[in-house]
Amino acid sequence: MADDAGLRKCLVCLAAIMVFIGFYTYSVKKMMATYLFGMFAIAGIVLPDWEFFDRPVSQWTSPLSVPQMLPHSPPPPTRFRFYPIRTVIYAMIYGYSFYRWWKYISSA
Repeated sequence: MADDAGLRKCLVCLAAIMVFIGFYTYSVKKMMATYLFGMFAIAGIVLPDWEFFDRPVSQWTSPLSVPQMLPHSPPPPTRFRFYPIRTVIYAMIYGYSFYRWWKYISSA
């Protein structure tokens, strides 16, 4: 990851959420579940190699070709492309995970 500022912000927010959950539930187990859920969520959103995943889903199983660039030329700016299937997959995975986490946290 070239810019670590986004990762740092996510980790600070996760720490604040963990402290809140710890005080709200008085449960170390629920606080650790929040930590695990948060780390997996951060790892799935912030850390992936977006050059690899920024393609249609059907091409995810094929290797990524590396463009030939001059040694001192800056990389071309990449822009996040919207692919509906990828968005649906992420929404289903994160939605279900958030639902299970919330159900566990809110249980007595």
